[in-house]
Amino acid sequence: MSETHITDILIVGAGPAGYTAAIYAARAGLDPLLVTGMQPGGQLTITDEIENFPGFAKPVQGPWLMEQMRLQAEHVGTRFQFDLISKASLKNGPDHEGYFHLTGDSGDAYRARTVVIATGAQAKWLNLPSEQHYQGSGVSACATCDGFFYRGKDVAVVGGGNTAVEEALYLTHHADNVHLIHRRDSLKAERILQKRLHAHPKIKVHWNREVREIRGEGTPSVVTGLDLHDPRDPAVKQHLPVDGVFIAIGHSPNVGPFRHEVACDEEGYIITPPGTARTSVPGVFAAGDIQDKIYRQAVTAAGTGCMAALEAERYLAERVHDK
Repeated sequence: MSETHITDILIVGAGPAGYTAAIYAARAGLDPLLVTGMQPGGQLTITDEIENFPGFAKPVQGPWLMEQMRLQAEHVGTRFQFDLISKASLKNGPDHEGYFHLTGDSGDAYRARTVVIATGAQAKWLNLPSEQHYQGSGVSACATCDGFFYRGKDVAVVGGGNTAVEEALYLTHHADNVHLIHRRDSLKAERILQKRLHAHPKIKVHWNREVREIRGEGTPSVVTGLDLHDPRDPAVKQHLPVDGVFIAIGHSPNVGPFRHEVACDEEGYIITPPGTARTSVPGVFAAGDIQDKIYRQAVTAAGTGCMAALEAERYLAERVHDK
């Protein structure tokens, strides 16, 4: 039987942004309710080692870090609902009683005075079985997160846009050789980035090449190379020995039912003014990768989660004062 959940602050998403918003909201006495979504813990649940989150002398496991955040949020008073928001009514503002209305896949109804959208984004993948097999063992979608592990090694970056070129340039700080693999004969990246790429002695561009298979060996199995082919002529094949591959063909924001409820850019990322977590709808806030397509780090997501909770607290206080 469906239920109706009522709260001062509804947090949608259980990644670093959502958990941090919940911690701050709970400490402010807002009795937050967090709807976890399909993947509690977000992208970090498929991240093997995390070495750049402050507070740990040694690398920590992504799933473990997310579990610690969940336990902390629970300890300070966050309520959890394992559900997926499938419908939201936000753009016209709260009802006459001051509540926004949302509905979950479960059929449960949610009434909230404020909403924090922290549903994140997900990397676009090549959809190869071997790609999934080697995630965390040589396949990554974040050079900033994992580049350090390839010091003195050879790596490949797949893509041709700004993200791919930026990832390739970043990886030159760690890897000995960086191979950029692009399925066309020209890049989509900005000219200034292309100029830097072509001028770098560590980077080699492989034109008109697609990844057909990711190869590996050992126990546990790790990436050892890539099988490439020419999309114009599949008979043209190439094997490229590398120690890791970074997929940089873009990200997709998990905007879902919020796409037409708050202002989004052309890619679907929720728009928030610089230095705030506010959306186009007063009382609705956004945090983490759903509104950040530049940094996409756990620590920046946590920071915007903090901002969202503090702004929601201020919004509620102002409404009480106005009455």
